[in-house]
Amino acid sequence: MKIALMDSGIGLLPAAAAVRRARPDADLVLSDDPDGMPWGPRDAHDITAHALACARAAAELGPAALIVACNTATVHALPAIRAELEPAVPVIGTVPAIKPAAAAAATSGGPLAIWATPATTGSPYQRRLIDEFGNGADITEVPCHGLADAIESGDEDLIDKAVRAAAALTPDDVRTVVLGCTHYELVGGRVREAVTAPGATPPVLHGSAQAVCAQALRRANAVPDPDAEPTGGLTVLHSGSTGELTSTALTYAEGRLLAASSPARG
Repeated sequence: MKIALMDSGIGLLPAAAAVRRARPDADLVLSDDPDGMPWGPRDAHDITAHALACARAAAELGPAALIVACNTATVHALPAIRAELEPAVPVIGTVPAIKPAAAAAATSGGPLAIWATPATTGSPYQRRLIDEFGNGADITEVPCHGLADAIESGDEDLIDKAVRAAAALTPDDVRTVVLGCTHYELVGGRVREAVTAPGATPPVLHGSAQAVCAQALRRANAVPDPDAEPTGGLTVLHSGSTGELTSTALTYAEGRLLAASSPARG
């Protein structure tokens, strides 16, 4: 079985690691776009063109499913990718985990914060998700200026600065945090620490990696088997050309997991 994932950069690592843990025997294809990133500042037409190029490169390798591991690409390019690849290759988009987070917040009480890129925060797309799935929760939208770019660069000081700035905009008594950008899951521990008041219980973080992994396996007619033989290979495509995990990817636990558990394949 082969599962492909695509993003402009290393935001695909959390979902890829989730698939690797669920199916150590699955071959993984990681298709990113260093020549065209970042996608966020581009217009919808340009984002769609770059996302389609990444999707086509991955689809050429015959995956059983393709995860669009990027919130921006899901918003702007998912219909076009599905129109071109399905039904031959099932395509799974990535949506911020507002629905399960709001349900959890209803039980635990306290406010819920959604950390997202400035472009997504307050956008009609996110507001629709809140209106549909917010379940009446006390929700604060937090624009995380520069956080995705800092994570992509691997610059520790920039990451800490961006996390602190977003934490300053987050309610002090927050109990639940939605990580509304796939990059943010790579620094989940830092986010939790930054928004935890002294002596308080750390909030619950809700990312999307586990959900898209589960959906990808379902669409590939597979089930989780974490005890399977670790025979899954790894193919990395940078703007369509075969490469390796970048040094920045290897600074994160998810990248190291993939490198350690996957024999490289061209």
